[in-house]
Amino acid sequence: MTMLLSVHDIEVAYGTIPALHGVTLEVEQGKIVTLIGANGAGKTTTLRTISGLLKPRKGEVMFNGHNITGVKPHVITARGISHVPEGRGIFANLTVSDNLELGAYLRKDKVTQKEYDRIFSLFPVLKERMKQNAGTLSGGEQQMLAI
Repeated sequence: MTMLLSVHDIEVAYGTIPALHGVTLEVEQGKIVTLIGANGAGKTTTLRTISGLLKPRKGEVMFNGHNITGVKPHVITARGISHVPEGRGIFANLTVSDNLELGAYLRKDKVTQKEYDRIFSLFPVLKERMKQNAGTLSGGEQQMLAI
């Protein structure tokens, strides 16, 4: 199997306060990996580091064979890594349809029907709510839209 994502021995701190020490993980293409731990264990810090929102003091993050350690977040997003944090970061005053289109803003082409079909197979309720303002969705529906 091809290694899609590799995090090797990363260390991250917030100022002088260490947050991660020696975190290593690998994700093979087609596999699902979860980060599980107590509050404060470093799950969000690990994801923020992979996304480029934090720069590790030590270690490296590899994606599709390329070192993305320290690469700016918008470049990492353009390469295909998305980080959907808890908190439903949607555009509440826009429709579900508008939010889905904005999710592809870095792309030069339009979202295809095949992609919409995939989204709606995962989250059928979004198809029913395409013209609805995103802020009127339930909390769970908003999180589906954010994903």
